[in-house]
Amino acid sequence: MKTVKVNEQQVSVHDRATLVDVVGKVLDRDLEPDGRPTDGGRLGVAVSIDGQVVPRTAWQERVVDDGTEIDLVTAVQGG
Repeated sequence: MKTVKVNEQQVSVHDRATLVDVVGKVLDRDLEPDGRPTDGGRLGVAVSIDGQVVPRTAWQERVVDDGTEIDLVTAVQGG
């Protein structure tokens, strides 16, 4: 197991965890390998590592290292 920091909170993940794994765990949602929710709903999040946005198309390829700091931003509708 390794630990990453998501929005300043420590999250334990398995050794080969990708961003898809981390996002799914933090949001408590099952995700397809490409980052889409398995329930067909919308996800509405953006992810950055070290201030650099990681496109969803790269989530399944991006294995996270122990201690990686991740920012997860959720879109909110309002007016």
